[in-house]
Amino acid sequence: MASAAADPHRAREAVGAAFSLPAMLRAQDLTFQAVRRIAETVRPGMTEGRCHEIADELLAEMGMDRLWHRNVIRFGPGTLETFFADFQPDYVLQADDLFYVDLGVVWDGHEGDAGDTFVVGQDAEMHACAAAARTLWHEVARRWRDEGLSGSALYAFAKARAEAMGWVLNWQVKGHRVSDFPHAIYKGGKLGEFDARPAPGVWILEIQIAHPTRPIGAFYEDLLVGEAGAATTVEDAR
Repeated sequence: MASAAADPHRAREAVGAAFSLPAMLRAQDLTFQAVRRIAETVRPGMTEGRCHEIADELLAEMGMDRLWHRNVIRFGPGTLETFFADFQPDYVLQADDLFYVDLGVVWDGHEGDAGDTFVVGQDAEMHACAAAARTLWHEVARRWRDEGLSGSALYAFAKARAEAMGWVLNWQVKGHRVSDFPHAIYKGGKLGEFDARPAPGVWILEIQIAHPTRPIGAFYEDLLVGEAGAATTVEDAR
């Protein structure tokens, strides 16, 4: 097997000695549990700021190690914004509205990162937008599993498919590394700029789309893993 020095792609997928795929899957499962439990508390009339407070309370109750990125919860027009934008804590969720929850949480030394979009009320286009983000994520992940596409090819496919489905892909949101904490020491960069087949268990595929004319969007992200989840290390998966 090529050394990390000889294979820069492998170096970008480096992990620590404590890394295991089962631990990554558990971290991801717990993070998604938290996302959904937070979403279940959200009702029209609640402010975005209050939802952030609920997220802090719930994650402490669940016994997380720590956050590895700040909680990102966006209501209404904020669903068009990315991780880096300011929040709108005084925004009140309307009777027909949507919101997304994006959590980055460390459990037993491994990083979970999960995000999903939820709708309150009966606005058909909002429901369609949230569903489209999930559908597109699964289509892109299937291309990775079945055809071994590179990270950059996955996002080129995502952009074309989003347009064909009638949505606009946020081209700035292109996925990233996760690992045993902290993944940042490995300088993995964006998934959408990775020109090799991404290894399972260490890359988050992020999809963010927008309505072509209305100020609403949707976000979905999850860990790229094989169907069976059989590999126990990144090297085993190659």
